[in-house]
Amino acid sequence: MAPSTTAPQTSSSLVCDWTRDQWLAHADRLLAGARAWASDDFALITPPGDEGGYGRAVDGLEGFARTFLLAGFRIAGARGEGVDQLIADYSRGIAAGVDPENPGRWVRMGEHAQAKVEAASIALILDMTRPWIWDRLDALTQQRVIDYLSPVVGDETYPQTNWVWFRLVVETFLRSVGGPWSADDIAADLARHDTFARGDGWLSDGAERSYDHYVGWALHVYPVLWSRMRGAAELAAGRTARDIAQLDRFLQDAVALVGGDGSPLIQGRSLIYRFAAAAPFWVGAFAEVPSVPLGRLRVAASSIVSHFAERGAPDDDDLLTMGWHGPWRRLAQGYSGPGSPYWAAKGMLGIALPADHPVWSAPAEPLPVLQADELRVVAPAGWIISGTAADGIVRVINHGTDHAVAGALVGDSPIYARLGYSTATAPLHNGDAWAEPLEQSVALIDADGRATHRAAMELRDVRVDGAVGVAGSTTRAHWITPDATQTHHGSGITGEVTIAGRVTTWSLVRGAWEVRIAIVESLDTDAAVSLRIGGWALSGDVDAVLGETTADAAHASTGALQASLYALTPGGTPRVVRRTSASPLGDLSIVPVVEYAVTVGTPVVTAIALTAGAQATPPVVDIDGDAVTITWPDGARTVTTLTDLRTATQADR
Repeated sequence: MAPSTTAPQTSSSLVCDWTRDQWLAHADRLLAGARAWASDDFALITPPGDEGGYGRAVDGLEGFARTFLLAGFRIAGARGEGVDQLIADYSRGIAAGVDPENPGRWVRMGEHAQAKVEAASIALILDMTRPWIWDRLDALTQQRVIDYLSPVVGDETYPQTNWVWFRLVVETFLRSVGGPWSADDIAADLARHDTFARGDGWLSDGAERSYDHYVGWALHVYPVLWSRMRGAAELAAGRTARDIAQLDRFLQDAVALVGGDGSPLIQGRSLIYRFAAAAPFWVGAFAEVPSVPLGRLRVAASSIVSHFAERGAPDDDDLLTMGWHGPWRRLAQGYSGPGSPYWAAKGMLGIALPADHPVWSAPAEPLPVLQADELRVVAPAGWIISGTAADGIVRVINHGTDHAVAGALVGDSPIYARLGYSTATAPLHNGDAWAEPLEQSVALIDADGRATHRAAMELRDVRVDGAVGVAGSTTRAHWITPDATQTHHGSGITGEVTIAGRVTTWSLVRGAWEVRIAIVESLDTDAAVSLRIGGWALSGDVDAVLGETTADAAHASTGALQASLYALTPGGTPRVVRRTSASPLGDLSIVPVVEYAVTVGTPVVTAIALTAGAQATPPVVDIDGDAVTITWPDGARTVTTLTDLRTATQADR
């Protein structure tokens, strides 16, 4: 595998800004690559690759429905001109897919629930391209489409997550063509969506603390696109302005999460959808949000899609594989198949905007991280966002997101519950990573080397205090003996739980640096033999990633990137841990760590850095009661008060 952890852009003059013609050419490339794998009647598109967990029939339906999104955007943006072959192919595919006598017909909703997901894409695009596809279908095919979609009405089995939008979209389309629909269903699904709101424009995908790309590419995209469907304004009852206001606020944070090289944050599930992460920026242009200029929205989307285009997605055969840059099957969910990655089409939504839309002529504006250092918080998620203009890296320090419900004692999901994520590194994602937190962790270690988990942690605080981002959380640290059978849909593992003790962790963040303060407040067992602090994981080719230790620090390097962990409290033992085949960014991963003897009530202080520059002198930290004074590597001095920086005897009394 070629090295994929490359140096980010380092100048605000480097702005990726595709023209509309470039966008159309890229869409045509993606469509051509996928359409080569269509069935003779075009009902199913099944790209090469391992069969998904739901079977080959679902794979083919996904391939059709998800590329139909892209085809539909292309047709709508062209106003039906010059896209005759697309219209003809997908029209005959629809006719064949809903023909109940066709051996290669689409899987129906009563046969597999995944059909409910794909039905929403089909309904959305049938509405968007109504004059060119739906209106030209013969009456028999139209009725068969209605019959295919109708089982959604009154179906109470939809998961109460972003799936509520799949029923909303389908029933809205059915209503517009004289099919069955339910006002009660519409009202219930809109009400459920509203329960996901957590403030500042952020929504959680269901009851769990699930903050990830679904917030953007599903929970914000669907309300705006739905509001533009025929008849939706009557159903919306005036809610659209509120939905757009939430989107506008969300985008102010989301645009700060795009790395200078265009990489989205490598965090959360369904990462094989890759540049679907561009979708909320395009839907912001649809909605004409007031706070993020059109030129910045376009640049953000261009940066994300080009990031992947320049790194092997699509591949040399113009196909999207299950992976990040190149193929890496472990990154996919167990149910994912070769058609699944084409939900990335959402990131191409902008081509549905015609050539005369102002988004195409608005002056380009750079990503925030390429203009100046960025420090902000996402309070609902418990995140500190720190972006550095010098290297274009965006980091998230996480104290509130774990894809778990409050109080649960489950495993740490590597893609949700780590202390840090970035646009330049990936969380480890092999079997060990699910069983044993390593990178970006604070864990108690037993005699067998097992590490404790932190989900579901309790958020103590998250704020910006002058020049410093501050966040803290407390966990009932616990070991897990895993159940024999696990289902990885994002959440951590389940199993027999043993409580180790209560641990509080604070992060003080400025630029590329985090000062991490860990306190073992109490122990429920004498099984914990050490406290381990893990830093950033760097990944690449086996001969491209190096690790080294000194008396008080551990470092990893790819040449382009440096990850360092300094033991500021005396008595720590630094080392580096190597993992193979654990990251989509390379075959070898190295994690700097430091271990301490377990001492109740004593703050353990480390300094952790991720940068494209050379190793720097670490911060100097002094703790006096609740006050933490830090002299940062550039000489700046800050004083931060942590009102919960208490010993075990003081805590929670």
